[in-house]
Amino acid sequence: MPVPAWEPTAAEFRRSRLQRFLAQLGFHSVDELRQHAANDPAWYWDAALRDLDIRWLRPPTQILDLSQGLPWATFFPDAVYNYVADTLGRWGTENRPALVWEGDDGSTVALTFRDIAMAIPRLAAGLAALGVQPGNRVGLFLPMLPETALATLALGWLGAIVVPVFSGFGPEAVATRLRDAEATVLITADAFPRRGQLVPLKEIADRAVAECPTIQHVVVVRRSGTPVSWTATRDRWWDDLLDSSSGSLPATASPANTPFMLIYTSGTTGRPKGTVHVQAGFPLKAAHDLAFCFDVQPLDRVFWLTDIGWMMGPWLIQGTLLLGATVVLYEGTPDWPVPDRLWRLVATHRITVLGLTPTVVRALMARGAAPTARHDLSSLRAFGSTGEPWNPSPWWWLFETVGNRQYPIINYTGGTEVGGGILACTTIEPQVPCSFTGPVPGMAADVVDENGQPVRGHVGELVIRQPWVGMTRGFWRDPERYLATYWSRWPNLWVHGDWALIDDGYWFILGRSDDTLKIAGKRVGPAEVESIAVSHPAIQEAAAIGVPDPVKGEALVLFCVTRSDIRPTERLAEEISDLIAQQLGKPLRPQRVYIVRDLPRTRNAKIMRRVIRAAYLGQDAGDVSALENPAAVDEIAALGRAAGAQEKTERKQP
Repeated sequence: MPVPAWEPTAAEFRRSRLQRFLAQLGFHSVDELRQHAANDPAWYWDAALRDLDIRWLRPPTQILDLSQGLPWATFFPDAVYNYVADTLGRWGTENRPALVWEGDDGSTVALTFRDIAMAIPRLAAGLAALGVQPGNRVGLFLPMLPETALATLALGWLGAIVVPVFSGFGPEAVATRLRDAEATVLITADAFPRRGQLVPLKEIADRAVAECPTIQHVVVVRRSGTPVSWTATRDRWWDDLLDSSSGSLPATASPANTPFMLIYTSGTTGRPKGTVHVQAGFPLKAAHDLAFCFDVQPLDRVFWLTDIGWMMGPWLIQGTLLLGATVVLYEGTPDWPVPDRLWRLVATHRITVLGLTPTVVRALMARGAAPTARHDLSSLRAFGSTGEPWNPSPWWWLFETVGNRQYPIINYTGGTEVGGGILACTTIEPQVPCSFTGPVPGMAADVVDENGQPVRGHVGELVIRQPWVGMTRGFWRDPERYLATYWSRWPNLWVHGDWALIDDGYWFILGRSDDTLKIAGKRVGPAEVESIAVSHPAIQEAAAIGVPDPVKGEALVLFCVTRSDIRPTERLAEEISDLIAQQLGKPLRPQRVYIVRDLPRTRNAKIMRRVIRAAYLGQDAGDVSALENPAAVDEIAALGRAAGAQEKTERKQP
């Protein structure tokens, strides 16, 4: 039976808005609410958004329309809504921080809700003067700057469709997304510092725009003051949007299901998928999850280590501001120029909710970047975690060494297409290490076997049985791909693509189901293997893949990254192999264990197992534009070629 490591105190129950919501509805537990919500999603989302005090421009008379089938469920079909108008209508007169920013170089900016309320209508007018109209797509190719948040909000106010693009992309990846969206304007910056080096963003943008015939204007934020090439008929400075606007523009009154954002996700094959999100969808889901899972309230300061090109960037900005809390944005990395930069950030800006990934925690552990007495973390009340499954040792390090066993770790998993979380913890339920306390309220999640039947105590597929506010309205101009991706395996079941386990009421994610290993007839998730590997004191990170094997059907190959003070040896690889065989059984002993310099990962630290497997086997890795470190792929590909050559030699020997 799982044993809780953290229990909510009376203080958590007293401050909890979820607890107040339960009492208002007459429920005695979160599980009771989850069940009722799963049975009646229309009832739940109506009640939840009333509790959040969502202010419609025209309220809905119908909550949920299923006339087009479950994959195309429509919430609030006759409502009119603008999430930015709602945000500024509630909070725009307040002279307290809405946004606090720190740059890679330590510079800071703070904007109040009143500052934002004054700027947004003028920025929208400046964009309209460039020809941006409701429904036009506008690319956002920026690091996490104050202007990034302002641009996101101004486009929402105007009714245009923002297309966030990862700031670490190269020209072709940027161009692919802008072309697919048929964007007419791109907002970028001259250059920005990262780990003390300038990233020439405008130069990259110019090369991308050369391949995008629909782009008419490029708006440039002055971040570094670096000289840039300039096309007078096309390029405009960001400051000119404010200076040249002839006044302010009223918010666009949009039908609730009007698209306002396209976020592109990388596919295993083919072009990236443009997930379509609507005004009364993604922002409401973000605010809902922050309110009920993280207990965010107006005096909170919320920070997530992310980029605007990942779902968590828009989620952080839109959801936090809609709740009247303060967004903390950070341009840099958590360990530069000193290993404990992240803790200094928390102390300086009095962050209350700190969001990061297990990979970041493992890296900080390896660098010995624990907080010291000079970092006052007393403002914290919760950690947030997303992006990948936890291993026990980094979870415990964050909980004990950093959090002094005081703060819950709100484990949170979902996806870009979901608009937020499927599973999460809450601040009023006991927490078991690495687990989720259950589905996010309003998410009718389940775990099913290969026949689509519910399963408990065994690994199965994570599915969703009912629609929810925030679900994508399909892929941009590709409805068939959307149906094939999520709805084609079982009738009326959203198949998310994760292996999950429900054990005595606690939920666990065990990795992507397309990453699953089946060795000698036994199915095992890569996270299970990787957790054993990183339990070895020499190993910082690991990634497990399956490769074809003539005897077992599939064999296990493991890639490990050592801690910085460890010298890789063949003996170390043997120790890791022995450790896995001891704990999982001899049939699951790895065929090979490699010690590598790095693992392919995205900027938000997600390790890309499908890329590792494809590189090792010499196959097409699909879309790899999101990778931060492509050199890691080359090293793995070389190892795969060497292994293949060795196998050929062995087969030729008598």
